[in-house]
Amino acid sequence: MPENESWEYSLSIPNDLRAVTISRRTLRLILTMHGLIRLVDVAELLAAELISNAVRHTKGPAALRVRWSPPGTLRIGAWDTDPEPPKPRIPPRPTEEPEEGRGMALVVACADGWGWHPLVGQGNRGKYVWCELAAA
Repeated sequence: MPENESWEYSLSIPNDLRAVTISRRTLRLILTMHGLIRLVDVAELLAAELISNAVRHTKGPAALRVRWSPPGTLRIGAWDTDPEPPKPRIPPRPTEEPEEGRGMALVVACADGWGWHPLVGQGNRGKYVWCELAAA
């Protein structure tokens, strides 16, 4: 499939930390098969952070969505069952080394854009958190 055609994949995952590794490897395969290997490293990092947050901070299932939109935007998103917005933390002082809370800060720093929206209606609850990478 050429880079000038749109595509989208979704992966439903259980609330299990092993889902982070499965999501990363699945994303790597998708991007490799679509000739977007140059985006793999950063995309894997972003997907791992989004899915890790979904699994660690909620009790229900989650999903990874990957979408390519020509002329060159990759959107990576994670759905989870918690309707509360993600909370990017302020970077710690150089003398501090927090054990948690760096995930959304990495997303903000590495993505070309990010956002979220709540999901309501038709029995759905939760949120969708996404980030984008420009292929250029």
